[in-house]
Amino acid sequence: MSMRTYKEAGVDIDAGDRFTQFIQRISSPAVDGGIGGFAGGIELDLKNCRNPVLLSTSDGVGTKLLIAKKLKRYDTIGIDLVAMCVNDLICCGVKAQIFQDYIACGRINDKVLENVITGVVKGCEAAGCKLTGGETAEMPDMYSPDDIDLAGFCAGVGERDALLPKLHEIVAGDSLLGLPSNGVHSNGLSLARKVLSGISDWEQLLLPTKIYVEEVSLLLESRRILGAAHITGGGLTGNILRVLPSHLYPNLEYDWPCPLIFQKIQERGKIEDQEMRRTFNMGIGLVLVVSSQFENEILALAAKSHISLLRIGRVLDRRGESRE
Repeated sequence: MSMRTYKEAGVDIDAGDRFTQFIQRISSPAVDGGIGGFAGGIELDLKNCRNPVLLSTSDGVGTKLLIAKKLKRYDTIGIDLVAMCVNDLICCGVKAQIFQDYIACGRINDKVLENVITGVVKGCEAAGCKLTGGETAEMPDMYSPDDIDLAGFCAGVGERDALLPKLHEIVAGDSLLGLPSNGVHSNGLSLARKVLSGISDWEQLLLPTKIYVEEVSLLLESRRILGAAHITGGGLTGNILRVLPSHLYPNLEYDWPCPLIFQKIQERGKIEDQEMRRTFNMGIGLVLVVSSQFENEILALAAKSHISLLRIGRVLDRRGESRE
């Protein structure tokens, strides 16, 4: 079979150009006017930054895309994509300044991709960063016509002395304070999808990952935060350990209000507590490490700022020592 055009081979250049033009027409301060070029960026004001450090991160949304495909709803999945990246970066004490996306698909479906990118823009608006570009790859020999895959990338500049975690300052007895999640977010869905079958349950799974940038940025201004962990794959303990010195570990109380979706997953799948806790966020999307002497100060600041912040546990020493 002879093919004389790229379109006959399954790649529609004109459709890709239309999608780029759609992004360019989006009216939002979060969209860079230069989208469509070979690179994108922003100006940096470093006059008040003595020792600037550029940090970047990348992530995806995993099998949450299969839920979006089943429900034929792609309007929130872009928010998840942004959230997974910018939440990681704010845990390092750095606010994302630019974001870029990568979309791979079997064919360009205008309605699907426009919904995805609209969600990305909403996510960038919530995170206070700018969408400076991306890539849309139509690959019919790698993906089926209705398949898409997503990856996101963000970067920001921070002051070296303000970066988190402050490992040399974290000690046994420090407080662990949690910011509630919207539900499952974007992890553990390979398990959740297999035990939940109803449309209403799957709609709950599709709720977008909460973006914590504004809340954490405000709390960081106190200069009391010693560490922060975005609760993704590996659950609470696994992710909190990433921001603690090796001889310390998190002692969690698990007595906070937990969204009903986790109870449904556990009961219908007959899943043990330990497995639930190492797979899902269990209602806490981001954890802050704070010195015990400043715990009440941070809780008061959060309350004054209308930020929901919960006591969820303490840092303990594996060697049996505590400096409370």
